[in-house]
Amino acid sequence: MEPKERIAAKAEELFMQYGIRSVSMDDIAQQLGMSKKTLYQYYADKDELVNSMIDRHITEMQSDCALCRVHAVNAIHEIFITMERLMKDLVNINPMVLYDLEKFHYSAFQRFREHKDKFLFQVVKDNIEWGIREELYREDIQIDVMAKYRIESIMVPFNVSAFPPGKYNLAEVSQLILENFTYGLATIKGHQLIQQYKEQRNKTALV
Repeated sequence: MEPKERIAAKAEELFMQYGIRSVSMDDIAQQLGMSKKTLYQYYADKDELVNSMIDRHITEMQSDCALCRVHAVNAIHEIFITMERLMKDLVNINPMVLYDLEKFHYSAFQRFREHKDKFLFQVVKDNIEWGIREELYREDIQIDVMAKYRIESIMVPFNVSAFPPGKYNLAEVSQLILENFTYGLATIKGHQLIQQYKEQRNKTALV
């Protein structure tokens, strides 16, 4: 791995685990076993490193979404595949990451927000339209409203005032919110499929 990629990967690992504000450039250099001077040869400052991390994270997320769609046999299956990937991604994430991003690295936060409001919105919208066509979701759903609702609900588990990290698990709260959102969309046929996938999930991974 090239030095710049190593730095970006280690920074993302530390930021996700401890939050962005609590990790210094000294910490990153020390973890990599390199001098801070070497680190600054590749990244001018912490803000540039955070921007790089967000770009990397967005690229990975978009690739994951595409894979979920490719592997899914129906709209609800896509939700459950997404849920499995979310659980793996969120299990080691510090909920303070988004707060730190918005407060101290606003340009990077704006990039993430644009990704959420445009790309993820379209992913959710496509899923709802797919589910309606298959009669797994109710045909009376206001698609734009529910897609925006789902996108905003992604941020809820990261609200440390509502869900203090010592009391709530980020991955579990995210899963519960997504699961209940899917129940709200579903027809009776969809509910039966949700129960089927939940039983399968308890036994083995879906993908």
